Amino acid sequence: MSELFDITQKRVLITGASQGIGFILARGLAQHGAEIIINGTHAERAEKAASTLHEEGFTVHVALFDVANAAEVQAGINHIENTLGPIDILINNAGIQRRHPFTEFPLDDWNDIMAVNQTGVFLVSQAVARRMTERRAGKIINICSMQSELGRDTITPYAASKGAVKMLTRGMCVELARHNIQVNGIAPGYFRTPLTEPLVQDKAFSEWLCKRTPAARWGNPEELIGAAVFLSSRASDFINGHLIFVDGGMLAAV
Repeated sequence: MSELFDITQKRVLITGASQGIGFILARGLAQHGAEIIINGTHAERAEKAASTLHEEGFTVHVALFDVANAAEVQAGINHIENTLGPIDILINNAGIQRRHPFTEFPLDDWNDIMAVNQTGVFLVSQAVARRMTERRAGKIINICSMQSELGRDTITPYAASKGAVKMLTRGMCVELARHNIQVNGIAPGYFRTPLTEPLVQDKAFSEWLCKRTPAARWGNPEELIGAAVFLSSRASDFINGHLIFVDGGMLAAV
């Protein structure tokens, strides 16, 4: 049975993996035997992340390119495939957030969010999928969000971008499943990370969150690793076009 979840020596490209959830997934998949390619745009940050994993005994590489830049994406994917080898698994994790009331939301911020969160997923997936279709094998995992289904104050463009990634996941499934490529999404709920620490320390917000979530707590980022291993492994070979909500039951509750 363990062979179903074996990802040993699988080559995994994770975008935006220098920090946060992307780095947690990189470490988690490496611990399960995968070869990791950390993507980012900040060389020092990416090299530091790779060095940390290397010191822990894992096989890791760095691929610097901007997911929202078509030319950089194509050059980056070509370099990986031609020098390191085939990308077996792609995790589209890179994303940004900006907060403003909807009526005052700056157009530049809207464009930045859409470029990274939506267009970036399209560009990287397209470049990688071209190679995967030739091999008739591959797995693509898109990091979605609770906001793929729900809205919240001041982040309407973010929700729009993550809703688009949900539908991109389903559309890609329809076109790529015939080539033995599985495309699924992981939709995290509220997780305790350095970026959310101010909300964690906000007593009123944390009390609301715990009451709103059936599990009655914040998530720990490591709790996303299981879903990533599952969707990266043979165990998910006939699962396609789905979102796994890792949210402590929040979406299920009114």
